[in-house]
Amino acid sequence: MFSWVCKRYVMVALICLFIGAGGDGVLSKSFGAQEASFWKEAPPGQTLPVQVPNFADLAEQLKPAVVNISTTQVVKGPRLGLRGLPSPSPFGERGERDPFEEFFERFFGGSGPQRELRRSSLGSGFIINKDGHIVTNNHVVENTTDIKVSLSDKEEFDAKVVGRDPKTDVALIKIEAKGDLPVVPLGDSDKLRVGEWIVAIGNPFGLGNTITAGIASAKGRIIGAGLYDDFIQTDASINPGNSGGPLFNLQGEVVGINTAIVASGQGIGFAIPINPAKEVLTQLRENGRVTRGWLGVQVQQVTPELARSFGLERPRGALVADVPPNSPAESAGIQRGDVIIAFNGRQLEDMHELPRIVANMPPGNVAEVRLLRRGKEQMVQVKVGEMAEEQRQAVVAGSTPGGGLGLAVQELTPEVARSLGLSNTQGVMVTDVEEGSPADQVGMRRGDVILEANQQKITNLQDYRATLGRTEETKSVLFLVRRGDNTVYVALRPEE
Repeated sequence: MFSWVCKRYVMVALICLFIGAGGDGVLSKSFGAQEASFWKEAPPGQTLPVQVPNFADLAEQLKPAVVNISTTQVVKGPRLGLRGLPSPSPFGERGERDPFEEFFERFFGGSGPQRELRRSSLGSGFIINKDGHIVTNNHVVENTTDIKVSLSDKEEFDAKVVGRDPKTDVALIKIEAKGDLPVVPLGDSDKLRVGEWIVAIGNPFGLGNTITAGIASAKGRIIGAGLYDDFIQTDASINPGNSGGPLFNLQGEVVGINTAIVASGQGIGFAIPINPAKEVLTQLRENGRVTRGWLGVQVQQVTPELARSFGLERPRGALVADVPPNSPAESAGIQRGDVIIAFNGRQLEDMHELPRIVANMPPGNVAEVRLLRRGKEQMVQVKVGEMAEEQRQAVVAGSTPGGGLGLAVQELTPEVARSLGLSNTQGVMVTDVEEGSPADQVGMRRGDVILEANQQKITNLQDYRATLGRTEETKSVLFLVRRGDNTVYVALRPEE
């Protein structure tokens, strides 16, 4: 009996020892498999390589070619009232008519001479060749009367503007200096990867030769600055006065021109990529201005709802909302409702890519445009024109989210058409939009003129009602809407 009990305890101990041996027992294997099912274990002894950059050596090498720019602008100030005091006087602080100003206008034809005020501002720039050419932002030197450039050794020069391009906010200025000037090389911004270390050097708040470091937070940012938005976002500290300064990679190459910040944010700055700036700089040096290609289309973003309405498998390309008469696009046969998916061999995933591609094409060249028309792919050839100063190469109409109906419309009479500045009475006018309705959600409002419904021309109320009567078949309505000078497509899904 005693020996049997001892044998039993020995057996239990061996089983416990086997289970607790670690790694090979049935329970430990089962528990380990359960853990591994919802996270990834790091391989033992393997880590991502991390290289700590030497910012001190980089700063010492690059700072001499970064300059401080101070400018003077003459702006028109308030008119002078009695005894030379600026007008309006405190009488006008609450919106009342200033009696002194009224007195001068009644008896002397005005409220006194307008003063000229001199305003100073600061910016940055960088030297790109031994001839003294310096890159900066257009907004740093625009409308200036005097431009002073200070080098890192405190030597100061007068500068003149070689050329400016307001559309990309790039400017080229020049100083006349004796001896060799330090220069920085221009890199390849297309090769810059999100997450890479970058360095900014500039003149923030007049504190010259300030270096900050961070990473490239994003690329291709659209911030509403213009048609050619394509910014590098960075968390390197950029402040007023950094405008026009360089953004470097760790090889000491300029990959961007610091140009904008989010005033209410932290660690959000934007730089113009250096690659598109190179073409601008070449033209500014040779001609003092930039010549751009012109297609002549009004385009808008393809939203998921619009993609479904146009039979696209996914949102892509640029939706043509309007084609102005006598434009290159009209001559090539491009029509409203076409979706441009490629231009001269370059695929278009986003509407904003089209203006940049067309602008970089020399006027007179012929390009192939691949488009979708009523779900069928077509290829057309267009001879690119030259964009005049008053023209916009591609008017971007704001994209509109999806929604449904909830509209009241009426015939477009000649009187109403004239009041809206329209040349004809085709279409129906929106007279009311129900608050909170799907139409309200997509931004339609009173005064909009519906020109098409499901790509069928709407001439009058009869056309409108007939088209909407077939909505059950399509489950959605695609409207072409004119508002002022803009024409946009909106896709609406009726409420059930």
